[in-house]
Amino acid sequence: MINTQRITAILLLFFSFNITLKAQESLVMKLDLETSIKIAKEQSYTMLMLKEGLNSAQYQLKAANSSFKTHISMDITAPNYSESIVDFQDSEGMTYFSNKQLSYSGNLTIDQPLPTDGRLFVRSGIYNTDDYDQDEKFMKLQTRIGLTQPIQSLYAYNSIRSEYEKARLNYDLTSKRLKRNELDLIYKVSKAFYDLHASKEHMGITKMSMDRLSEAYKIAQNKYKAGLIREVEALQMEVDLGEAQNAYDLATVNHASQLNVFKQVLGLSLSENIELQSDFSYNPIHIDVKIALEKALENRLELKEQQLQIDLTNIELKRIKSKGTLSGDLEAYYDFVGMDKYDINKNLGGAINGTWGTLKDRPANFGILLKLKIPILDWGENRSRVRAVQAQIKQSVYQQEAQTIEIESQVIRTVNEVHSTLRRLELLKKNKVIAEKSFDISQNRFSNGDIDSQTLALDRERLDKTNESHLRAFIDYKLKLADLMRKTFYDFEKNQDVIY
Repeated sequence: MINTQRITAILLLFFSFNITLKAQESLVMKLDLETSIKIAKEQSYTMLMLKEGLNSAQYQLKAANSSFKTHISMDITAPNYSESIVDFQDSEGMTYFSNKQLSYSGNLTIDQPLPTDGRLFVRSGIYNTDDYDQDEKFMKLQTRIGLTQPIQSLYAYNSIRSEYEKARLNYDLTSKRLKRNELDLIYKVSKAFYDLHASKEHMGITKMSMDRLSEAYKIAQNKYKAGLIREVEALQMEVDLGEAQNAYDLATVNHASQLNVFKQVLGLSLSENIELQSDFSYNPIHIDVKIALEKALENRLELKEQQLQIDLTNIELKRIKSKGTLSGDLEAYYDFVGMDKYDINKNLGGAINGTWGTLKDRPANFGILLKLKIPILDWGENRSRVRAVQAQIKQSVYQQEAQTIEIESQVIRTVNEVHSTLRRLELLKKNKVIAEKSFDISQNRFSNGDIDSQTLALDRERLDKTNESHLRAFIDYKLKLADLMRKTFYDFEKNQDVIY
């Protein structure tokens, strides 16, 4: 009975252990490069901040677009009660009167902005004042149809259109900066991804070297015990094994550090359990430098950003120029007004009806006004401000031209670096095969006693360096391609444009 209970307990423990292991495995996040880039775009703090900047610019553009639409507003004053003493002086002397009033009013305004920077409006209001000292009610109804038009907007600077254009350009500018930073992030994630893989592969290389040395150390110990080698060779092999163990430990620590760096770049928690998935295969790519230059000059956002900045400065130039020109306002209105006095006990409905009758019978008011402002003397202030902005525009144009040359230089240099790293990678790939075969031969010769431990150690170091060099060359090649992609907005591995 006791044995059965023990067996049952062991089986339960075994199954619970297996379930725990499977649960832990299911929580492992397996990431390839594309998935890592997608996560970074969604979760990295850099992209989150830039996206909020784009949202702000989008709302500014929406607000500027809404400024062309009809606006309706209402203002109400209720109540407005006051008590005061009013003095009156005549030949008989000074007389004081009490003044108690309760007033309330309301206005409804329909305002339609015009593309000419003016506005057409209709305003209807009701005004009522109850005078408790005179026992009177004063009622007024008024509807005004009006037009205001700044005349300089017709030929110099149109504020409403300019504000919309500035908002649109700012949105384009922000969206292009977001895409440029997105490509920078892709490069940053790619670098962190390959650096993490490099640390993992380096850890594997040092582990392999340690295992080989461990095997060679056992052979050396057997040879020493058999009297085939000297004690110093056996001791040297032990020292080499200790160094290999230390190198493996350092590689393990470096891998853990690189893992945390990678998680930070992606915006993941440091406690997240991840596993990278990638192969180190590649396809040799020949890049036509002319195509790379065409793509860069066509797509580079710095050039487009610079042009947008020039456009924004030109809008500011128009605004400043308008300050030195003839300006003024054209105003016109047409008024319907009705007013009357009633006993203070008159109900509100009756007062409104009576006042409406006076509004219909009373002739309308109208008026027109042209107000001009003519600059005569400002001691060259406006001209100087205009020239200052014109100098800024020229500076931006020169900067754009210099940036074009710099982009061409960057692309040519990067294309050459891609080709150079590819040639180096191909060469090191052959060297790796040769080094592996050479070490296998040396290991067999050491076992047979044909070479000493120093010769074996040299071949091992040569193999380790070859593996490290091949790994670094592969990573350099991949990063150069990623760098070229962000400089041209063209993916030469997939032969397609980067959509933005």
